Amino acid sequence: MRILSLLISASFIAACGGAAGASSKEAQEPAQPAAAAAAPLEFGSLDAALAGPHRSSENKARDAQRHPRETLSFFGVAPGQQVIELWPGRGWYTEILAPLLHEQGTLVAAAPDNKYLTSYREMLGARPDLYGNVEVSVVSLPDASSLGPDNSADVVLTFRNVHNWLGGGFAEALQASVFKVLKPGGVYGVVEHRGAEGMTAEQIEETGYVPESRVIALVTKAGFVLDERSEVNANPKDTKDHPQGVWTLPPSFALGDQDRAKYAEMGESDRMTLRFRKPAAPATP
Repeated sequence: MRILSLLISASFIAACGGAAGASSKEAQEPAQPAAAAAAPLEFGSLDAALAGPHRSSENKARDAQRHPRETLSFFGVAPGQQVIELWPGRGWYTEILAPLLHEQGTLVAAAPDNKYLTSYREMLGARPDLYGNVEVSVVSLPDASSLGPDNSADVVLTFRNVHNWLGGGFAEALQASVFKVLKPGGVYGVVEHRGAEGMTAEQIEETGYVPESRVIALVTKAGFVLDERSEVNANPKDTKDHPQGVWTLPPSFALGDQDRAKYAEMGESDRMTLRFRKPAAPATP
């Protein structure tokens, strides 16, 4: 079993205004209850990771709207791969990915030095039997120059983060780094709050929603090819006209008790799920 590796680069540059996951309205998810007491878990199984006692009941309840089984299957995540999770936040997806890759493969959490980093490391340290093989890499911003050795990762994943990168002014630099770290033919999986076409930069920052065409243009500009789209995380109930943007909806409930039942019934945001691929290297003559 590998020992937890902390690959720490330069600190987060405050001049970005905290937009790397600490933008004015970054997902304000409530703190999670302490993990269940240590219990045996079947490594390498997605179903076992989803059902594992290490996940709180609150986090498991979100599976119905975040569809992790279908999402990770769509992105082709499997044991034996080197997977990078960009901006893991509080670790909702890490709870699933770490057991899946624990015995075969590598999970690298590429995180900015923001308000979530300390609690994220505490989560990993509380269960070394589950998270002891996770490698944490602190990303230097705004250049985001490296996520690891070139052509080393099989899959890079990010969940609901593109709006923060756009607001921070380093979205293009980060996409270039993703392109460099992926192997030829590697997959870049992106889930993001889906906004109306034609939104301005100010509207994106204010609401947290991003037009799907804006995300596709950003990523393909870095050299990726859009491989396939999925509607697995679509939510037609989301009217996208909320007083506090996407944070009005669960799990943030930015309005507190005001219209809480209404937004709980509406559910989490409508989301695009996009699978990009780094073109394979041309065959040698």
